[in-house]
Amino acid sequence: MAGRINDDDVKAVREALPIDAVVSEYLQLRNAGGGNLKGLCPFHDEKSPSFQVSPSKGLFHCFGCQEGGDTIAFVMKIDHLTFAETVERLAAQAGITLRYEEGGYNPSTQRGERTRLVEAHKAAADFYIQQLESPEAEIGRKFLAERGFDQGAAAHFGVGYSPAGWDHLTRFLRGKGFSDKELITSGLSQDGRRGPIDRFRGRLMWPIRDIGGEVVGFGARKLRDDDNGPKYLNTPETPIYKKSQVLYGIDLAKKDIAKVSRAVVVEGYTDVMACHLAGVTTAIATCGTAFGGDHIKILRRLLMDNGSARVIFTFDGDAAGQKAALRAFEDDQKFAAETYIAIAPDNMDPCDLRLIKGDEAVVDLTQPRTPLFEFALRQIIARYDLETPAGRAAALDEAGPVVARIKNSASQHEVAVQLAGMLGILDTQFVVKRIAQLARWAKDRGGRGAPSPQTPRQYDTGAPAPVVAGPALNLRSPVHRTERELLKLALQRPDLVSPAFDAYGADEFTAPPYAAVRQTIEEAGGAELGAGAAADYLARVREAAINDQVRAMVTELAVEAIHAKTVDEVYAGVQLVQVRLRAVDRRILEVQGSLARVGSNGDPAHLAAVQNELWVLQQYARSLRNHGAAAL
Repeated sequence: MAGRINDDDVKAVREALPIDAVVSEYLQLRNAGGGNLKGLCPFHDEKSPSFQVSPSKGLFHCFGCQEGGDTIAFVMKIDHLTFAETVERLAAQAGITLRYEEGGYNPSTQRGERTRLVEAHKAAADFYIQQLESPEAEIGRKFLAERGFDQGAAAHFGVGYSPAGWDHLTRFLRGKGFSDKELITSGLSQDGRRGPIDRFRGRLMWPIRDIGGEVVGFGARKLRDDDNGPKYLNTPETPIYKKSQVLYGIDLAKKDIAKVSRAVVVEGYTDVMACHLAGVTTAIATCGTAFGGDHIKILRRLLMDNGSARVIFTFDGDAAGQKAALRAFEDDQKFAAETYIAIAPDNMDPCDLRLIKGDEAVVDLTQPRTPLFEFALRQIIARYDLETPAGRAAALDEAGPVVARIKNSASQHEVAVQLAGMLGILDTQFVVKRIAQLARWAKDRGGRGAPSPQTPRQYDTGAPAPVVAGPALNLRSPVHRTERELLKLALQRPDLVSPAFDAYGADEFTAPPYAAVRQTIEEAGGAELGAGAAADYLARVREAAINDQVRAMVTELAVEAIHAKTVDEVYAGVQLVQVRLRAVDRRILEVQGSLARVGSNGDPAHLAAVQNELWVLQQYARSLRNHGAAAL
């Protein structure tokens, strides 16, 4: 039976390590008044700190989830350790030698599993560091040197080398008293034909530490062409290593992250090294997996979610980096911190950037500039043609639900306004209301998003439909009334609107059924054919209709009375001018939206062309208003 740790030694451990010092290794603490400290509870998700620590009493308590206790209880809970494992770890930190009672306890063989696995990793890390000095490791030292890392940098990050043989580490750890079962469970060894062999062979090794500073895994980089394994090979999932719950460099970065309320998320081990050596000591990286919810929990406890907290992602600008950024944005709302993305010139990662342009370039890269939401939305809308109403509508349909997921209503409104600007939709309130509607739908559907695509869009694109789904017309609308009158004139009195009418495009008619009729008249030969008193003019138009619905609309307009006491050239001219003027005004709004998207930093030639088009349209609109049909 395992021996019990001496009670006096347990008491000595409690007194040797102040509870606030231990807790601060895991989360940021701030003054709560009355000699107490507060922070975000690590045992449940919360937005405001309800977790308090009393240094004078040596206790902690969360008023949210009711967890509480002393230093030992805190470490047991947060690191999932047994009582004995916790006391042993804290005793090692405090330099206290423990005494075991009942005489039957052998610490080297009876310690808890986690403690044994951590000790195996520590021994492995020391072994790899020693091997980096071997002649065989010249290729690893060269790899580091080519990336700007000297011996001091390698030592600071504990970089080592795994020999190329089959079982160098396995035999070393066996000599330290570790069993084959422990070596397999730790992930340091794997089953071979004749017993355990090393998992990592002939690779550069980075120790991966948990937030408490203990080595729990390794990242191994391929160095030789004859290595058929992946470029990076990480420790498999083990009782002490969960890749979704570790961040490389967090042990080195945590204090500065808490101090300045800023974290920089990079993509690789060398990027972390480059950032830290350049002075960006808040850099961390994921370990072979996407940045996710568990990583956010770690950072939130350090950032404290205060108003000035910032998280900067430095994903590559390539397709994979864009995908990673969009994935990170999916979890963005789990932060209270503001999130940004930084992309270096020529898509260089921080390691290459430091090597080519120096430390200052790395520091400059990690300054918060482009909000992550803006980058994510621009990646979405870049797939659409924003010069067309249909393109803007489709972009809004995809980007809108993303914005609608923002939980904070004030932030949601602000981002919706910015989305309207990105799309070039000048009716900002329409976009805001649309997104608020999507948010309500998602809430009503239990967060499952907006209704299915079969739900009619609320955004009228104004684009002509080749097939009319039905007479979705609003005759109370002055726009629809005028368009209808003009079409009736083109069918019943083509002599009054020809030849001007034939120069009108289908896109000048906002109602899809009317646009379809306009297109039908053109395909039948135009109003000019009717103006020539062709006896079969209406018959030709009806025959040109693409389906029965359009044909029925042609018939309806051909027989409906024209709403004017005097049907003459003056009345016809008014209808022609009003339809054209409204089309020009719509185009002016589109061009103004295009200008808003181009901005002052756009291509000068493109900017000049857009500005010129706007000027021409504005002059034409003024002429139509001043001179009527004479300006057509």
